[in-house]
Amino acid sequence: MDPLLIGIAFLFAAGIFLFFRGLATAPREDLLETRLAQFRDQNVTLEEIELQQPFSDRFLRPALERLGVFLNARVGRDRIVSIQNKLALAGRPSNLTVNGFISVKLVLGLLTGVLGFLLFSFANMSFPFIPGLAGTIVLAVVVGIGGYFFPDLWLRQKVQRRQKEIRLALPNALDLLTISVEAGLGFDAALLRVTEKYKNALSEEFTQVLNEVRLGRPRLEALDDMGRRVGVEELHSFIQALIQSEQLGVGIAKVLRIQSEEMRRKRRQRAEELAAQASLKMLFPMLIFIFPTIFIVLMGPALLIVLHSFSGGKH
Repeated sequence: MDPLLIGIAFLFAAGIFLFFRGLATAPREDLLETRLAQFRDQNVTLEEIELQQPFSDRFLRPALERLGVFLNARVGRDRIVSIQNKLALAGRPSNLTVNGFISVKLVLGLLTGVLGFLLFSFANMSFPFIPGLAGTIVLAVVVGIGGYFFPDLWLRQKVQRRQKEIRLALPNALDLLTISVEAGLGFDAALLRVTEKYKNALSEEFTQVLNEVRLGRPRLEALDDMGRRVGVEELHSFIQALIQSEQLGVGIAKVLRIQSEEMRRKRRQRAEELAAQASLKMLFPMLIFIFPTIFIVLMGPALLIVLHSFSGGKH
């Protein structure tokens, strides 16, 4: 073969390779700007879009995520799964991930410890029975430990509040589901009607189920996962009843009617139980705050008369 033809072929192949190599290694920012320009009228660069975001989204959240990734390697797998389940039960507050939550715990513990040390040093306070600087350090460490575990208490409160919201919203949602199904709608359409009618934690869970069904997940599997994920006993029982009715071929409208009446009955029983506990819960505040005041008002004048008589009537 002619060496000139071989050289031309080699140069042509090298040119094609470099061309496609340049396309593959094109800056991602330019590609993103081109795609975003198709959906907006104003000419805004990617850097300007990033600068328009809050400081927490641009710096704090990525920094916490990187710190959480580093700390995750030193946390047990069971602990990570537990935190992930709690975040799911709480409805992902503030879009927190496991990495972000672990980072928040560490940062909050360090900040409260340092601030506690500065405040206690300024106030000249120390841990009991440990005087001097060592006692101040111990007291700051105790405060730091409290700050480290505070996010766990906050997350537990979020979980309990969300579960209570779901438990209270369930009877009304079941009533609407029952009416919609009896009117001729399918179960998925009835769920959609509930999500449009109510805006609460239960409707968010139903929306997630509908999205999973649209993506191809079996409806019974999505419902069962929701019942286990939320952690509300009443909702889990309702989901299991739906699954059994679907498997046995029982009419879903009848099951919904029975479950709706059952939810109403359980809510009435829970209200009666809380009303019965009210008197016991009121006893301790009355003993601490009300009864001492009553004793002072009733026994105060008699005590003054007794003291006056023992003093011989002298003023």
